[in-house]
Amino acid sequence: MRAFVFDGSSCRLRDDWPEPVPAPGEALLAVRLAGVCRTDLEIARGYMEFWGVLGHEFVGDVLVGPPEWVGRRVVGEINAPCGRCDLCARGLPAHCRNRTVLGIAGRHGVFAERVVLPVACLHAVPDVVSDRDAVFAEPLAAAFQILRQVRIGPDEDVVVLGDGRLGQLAARVVRTARPKGLLLVGKHEAKRALAAQQGIATASLLEYAPAAAADVVVDATGTPDGFALAMRAVRPRGTIVLKSTFAAEGGMNLAPLVVHEVTVVGSRCGPFDAALDALATGTVGVRDLVGAAYPLAQAADAMQAAADGRRVKVLIEMT
Repeated sequence: MRAFVFDGSSCRLRDDWPEPVPAPGEALLAVRLAGVCRTDLEIARGYMEFWGVLGHEFVGDVLVGPPEWVGRRVVGEINAPCGRCDLCARGLPAHCRNRTVLGIAGRHGVFAERVVLPVACLHAVPDVVSDRDAVFAEPLAAAFQILRQVRIGPDEDVVVLGDGRLGQLAARVVRTARPKGLLLVGKHEAKRALAAQQGIATASLLEYAPAAAADVVVDATGTPDGFALAMRAVRPRGTIVLKSTFAAEGGMNLAPLVVHEVTVVGSRCGPFDAALDALATGTVGVRDLVGAAYPLAQAADAMQAAADGRRVKVLIEMT
């Protein structure tokens, strides 16, 4: 079958990739549509030392699996837990010590015609949700994780740093909590315009002057500089939510966290049920975030388009 593969040094499309075979408890899926994520770009730069089929955001159809699942349109959680370790026993399967992660660690991803995933990771897509909306389920769930981890209500001022896909989704999800103030800061005028059309206040990164006043700051910049900016934007005893992952390393002065008693929250995967419900009810709109779609044969072009920063979301179509 065809698959877009990172071999540890470069990415290329292969038409001789072995067909995946589901193990007990797994399903074989035909991928319909996949989304290119910043994490995919970072993996191609060496993040996680992963090699294999890239991609973890998708919508597809179940080809082989339990009878009640065959033929259903699904999305899937990216963490495949062992179900036996101490963290699984604590109800933390996303942090399983032995987990594989779709397209990121130990498990081939979805930039391919077919993929296997544990049945326990699958979520049926409501009929009212289109493929182009459903493909946002995984990153939208990650945005909803913010509301699970941090209290945001009518008394809080929130700043979201980053106008890319995750920053856009984070701002739209945070808005559902009705904070006193919400500001998205980014460097792309066209992307900020998308947020403004959703009724979200925006500011240019070049003109933004952090005033150590925000109750909650969400770093979705995807860059090492984002955290330093977040430290200047958050008030004493405020909270920084980290959503960025990147391959680069760099030191920074963490003393302000101690001096100002700032809480730092790492935030990763989140509730698919909340994401699918938001898509089905229209509580959070995502369709305007799609900037381009490429066939699998042009996956390299899709990666390049996602990397140039001009588009919020780039998709890869398998059929």
